Amino acid sequence: MTARGWFLFSLMGVIWGIPYLLIKVAVDEVSPSTVVFTRCALGAALLLPFALRQGGLGGTVRSHWKPMLAFAVIEIIGPWWTLTDAERHLSSSTAGLLIAGVPIVGVVLARFFGETERLGPRRVTGLALGLSGVAFLTVPHLTGGDARSLAEVLLTVVGYATAPLIAARHLRDVPSLHLTAPCLALAALVYAPAAALTAPSTLPSTEVLLSLLALGVVCTAVAFVAFLELIKEAGPTRATVITYVNPAVAVAAGAVFLDEHLTTTIAVAFALILAGSVLATAAAPRRPTRPVPWSTRQTSRADGRVESP
Repeated sequence: MTARGWFLFSLMGVIWGIPYLLIKVAVDEVSPSTVVFTRCALGAALLLPFALRQGGLGGTVRSHWKPMLAFAVIEIIGPWWTLTDAERHLSSSTAGLLIAGVPIVGVVLARFFGETERLGPRRVTGLALGLSGVAFLTVPHLTGGDARSLAEVLLTVVGYATAPLIAARHLRDVPSLHLTAPCLALAALVYAPAAALTAPSTLPSTEVLLSLLALGVVCTAVAFVAFLELIKEAGPTRATVITYVNPAVAVAAGAVFLDEHLTTTIAVAFALILAGSVLATAAAPRRPTRPVPWSTRQTSRADGRVESP
């Protein structure tokens, strides 16, 4: 992966590792629909002016509306609500850990989307290492919650694994702003009625307002543009490996802001997750090329003369 790809990968690993904490803070006072509406509305408000300034937004939507609609539903409208609702009962770290199953699901689903890139033993080993690191983190944290919450996170995992494949196959040539801004605007419109019906009777606390602001600006507007660029740079399967880094960030955020203790198990898991990410995002080895046979019995020399073999 290129230096630009690694920068985007590192950025996304951090940016999408903190929403779980922010969502957990927000759902203590506002409904899941309000959380999703607020982050989508803020993201759309920030990105739409830039998308319009680029020009051609209307043409892009008209020519790609079907895959854009699928992307919006599968990546945003469905998963963001199910994840947010699940965090009413699950801890933020548990939600972050469970989401780490995205790359495994993505590898399986890629075969149905024509993704034929060879994984190779190194990348398979990386995926296995990352999954073992997630297991180290997950087992001690799988407490609380109910079957519905776990099912909601599972649906989120499937959505997060499928949407990048749609973007890579059908929306690769669409500018990131032209894809992100309309999808966020659509999601905001979808959740506006539910958000209005479940709006809190009093102004939420400063902590909740700051969490919603960070969700909309950093974890939505900035993150989506970076993620789509990462898909173009590294491919959909390697891009989703950021979900191996996300749980590590989620646990670290819990330690910093919720005074959770960093144990030896967590330290080992960090090492496994980082090692797995490096291996799983490595490019597949190039296949050796065979010399192209000449169609005639003569070959040209560098000095311009022609000789027979």
